[in-house]
Amino acid sequence: MTVSIEVEKQSLSEIAKVYDVFKFDTLMRSYMMRSLEPFLREGKWVELGCFQGDFTELLAARGSDLTVVDASAEFLEHTKNRVGPGPRYIEALFEDVSLQPEYAGVFLMHCLEHLIDPPAVLARAKTFLKPGGRAFLVVPNGMAPSRQIAVKMGLLPHNTALTPADVKHGHRRTYTFDTLEADARAAGLRIVHRGGVFFKPLANFQFEGLMGGDLISDAYMEGCYQLGFEYPQLCASIFLVCE
Repeated sequence: MTVSIEVEKQSLSEIAKVYDVFKFDTLMRSYMMRSLEPFLREGKWVELGCFQGDFTELLAARGSDLTVVDASAEFLEHTKNRVGPGPRYIEALFEDVSLQPEYAGVFLMHCLEHLIDPPAVLARAKTFLKPGGRAFLVVPNGMAPSRQIAVKMGLLPHNTALTPADVKHGHRRTYTFDTLEADARAAGLRIVHRGGVFFKPLANFQFEGLMGGDLISDAYMEGCYQLGFEYPQLCASIFLVCE
């Protein structure tokens, strides 16, 4: 019997009930793209894990030859209805999918924290890269100020503890730069850049309640994004660019 190292399957409706509340997380995808864009290389791209297609849509808009792999037929159908038939959609576990080493970019966006064995998936993803191709790894950051504040408030036992929301979302771990880099190195990837996306002083639900008004304006959001370049270790998400 094959033991899956992919995300555990849940129905789209079950997960959507959780994620529909957290539009902040969807908004972060656009900031992720802005942060990764300077490191992109032209050619074929593959996204491992699409969920509802937020990042798939951004990748497809850049006109590249895109392949999307996910174990959930529901996620793929939802993403295809949203993005269109342009990308190639493959329903498969990451460890089972057969792809040639022809991709200029492999993207795992808020995916690794869900997996049983992230280094094994990364080692598999490495085989999809052509010479000079790059793997883009983005995960939620365990050292975000919102988490550190929660620890000081007694709401979390330590910075990388799983919150009830993490558990509900299917997270198995909370990453910091050192643990993310350790998984990348264990997979045989060479790290060429590290960074953070969006300085995060508040929890997701706090942003949700305040965005769009006088307290959290578009200018404030942009300020948090820009500040993330100066304090990557204090961002909502952290990322690695690997070869």
